[in-house]
Amino acid sequence: MTRAELPLHRRTVTCTAYQETGEEISVEAELCDERPWAEPATAVVHRMVLAVRVRVTDMVVVAAGADMLTFPHAECPLITPAFDSLVGLSVAAGYNRAVQERFRGVLGCSHLYELARVLGPAVVQAAMSANTRRRDAGEPADGPRVTAGVLDSCHIWAPDGVGLRKLDAGWRPGTGPRPVPHLDTFERP
Repeated sequence: MTRAELPLHRRTVTCTAYQETGEEISVEAELCDERPWAEPATAVVHRMVLAVRVRVTDMVVVAAGADMLTFPHAECPLITPAFDSLVGLSVAAGYNRAVQERFRGVLGCSHLYELARVLGPAVVQAAMSANTRRRDAGEPADGPRVTAGVLDSCHIWAPDGVGLRKLDAGWRPGTGPRPVPHLDTFERP
């Protein structure tokens, strides 16, 4: 298979999380679609941002906002207020289903819908990072099972998977080398 040197299309999605005051974090997701071969003035087709603020104690979205910085149709931004309905959703349980019900297809924008889907796992990871940072700073931190948001997300976090077994054996997320050593390292007497 051969390919041209210049890409036909490039999509980038980035998520960035911040510690807010108290027990809240904010996570911002940005999507950019560009045509590297096009003239600079028309190369970016989509550039959209979806941001949420989440209360870490219960993983509930307390604020949300969508913004379209670059979009193909003048009417595109009319849908951004619909994404305010992320407020009140739990990122830990039933999040994906709720996002589908609210924003899939003609109920939303396919690009902001993708960002809403990406935000859930990013919020979970950010909450774990916030907890690790508090613990490293000698501040009170949530227990090690704060990882509840990742349960059932992959084979490691199956109900009987190695992730929970490592936690029960004393491992603390955010500590130690990467990759985290095998389970038997933690289970040795």
